[in-house]
Amino acid sequence: MDPVPDLSRSVKGLAALVTGAASGMGRATACVFAREGAKVAVTDVRLEDCEAVAAEIRREGGEAYAWALDVSDPAAIGRLVPEIADRLGGLDCIVNNAGVSASVAIDAANYEQAWERALPILLTAHPRVIRAALPYLRRSKSPRIVNIASTEALGATARDSVYAAAKAGVTGLTRALAVELGKEGITVNCICPGPINTGMTRGIPDADKTTFANRRTALRRYGEPEEVAHITLSLCLPAASYITGATIPVDGGLMARNA
Repeated sequence: MDPVPDLSRSVKGLAALVTGAASGMGRATACVFAREGAKVAVTDVRLEDCEAVAAEIRREGGEAYAWALDVSDPAAIGRLVPEIADRLGGLDCIVNNAGVSASVAIDAANYEQAWERALPILLTAHPRVIRAALPYLRRSKSPRIVNIASTEALGATARDSVYAAAKAGVTGLTRALAVELGKEGITVNCICPGPINTGMTRGIPDADKTTFANRRTALRRYGEPEEVAHITLSLCLPAASYITGATIPVDGGLMARNA
């Protein structure tokens, strides 16, 4: 009988770039990766917020560095990704997490403005970051890309067409790049978080969250950013070498429940 291969379930020593890492799921992802031994690039719009997360990671004994990165700025992506790779000694894992809320009615006067503001962050940034990172991923022994979408890509909410369209685009991009890059061993997967306790949902009253969770989710609660982060980590393990092109809901059973 052939021996069972020893596939690594550790990201220790790997280099990970996380966008939108100053808060919410991005912050949780950066912290979880660092706790597991990865070298982490904490990127977000405000440098001081990134530095606070990187300092938090270092206090816990992890390795993290901060960069201000506006993912809607293609020049900034092109300039900073090589700088990050140089500082970390390469890139193994890309987590496209940066996002903004974009709730607007289709007939609202500011619909076009909302679309033009949100799409560069929610969708266009993903291939830009990936393109900038590809030379380094191609040199990695365990190249991983994880795109963060949303269950809004799978079942939408009223007044959310901008956000839903962008997130559906992320799932399509994920599948297409998985096929295109698969021959090089680069895996590309997508996570669709459901109702999560983040800055985007902070303004929802707790009573409304409880009602929604009881009515719509199998687990009857909102999720926590760390619960999403751990699935992201799992997809970036060297052992996760035969999963690609997948769209994985992390939603407490939201999409599984009919009633």
